[in-house]
Amino acid sequence: MEIKDNTFSRQFETFADDKLITLEYSFQEKKIFLTRLNTPENFDDEEFISDLLKNVMAIALERKLKVVPIFPKVAAFFKKNPVYRELLPPGIRI
Repeated sequence: MEIKDNTFSRQFETFADDKLITLEYSFQEKKIFLTRLNTPENFDDEEFISDLLKNVMAIALERKLKVVPIFPKVAAFFKKNPVYRELLPPGIRI
């Protein structure tokens, strides 16, 4: 999966079936807040979304960032994948 970090728009971008999928973010100190996931209408490929989030977690780990899941689907990802909980900042419980 190829993910582009569009820093101007503050979002990660990728394509599924030639349709743009974005994950919006904001930064504060050494934390990345994942604020919104934008998918095409009627897009329900949960495995693709999970793969996207795994790739974003790898980017956060590489950049030594803590992840704050604001968007509910991102919080649900952390519940289903406890291995990534080490990326949560202190005080954030999911």
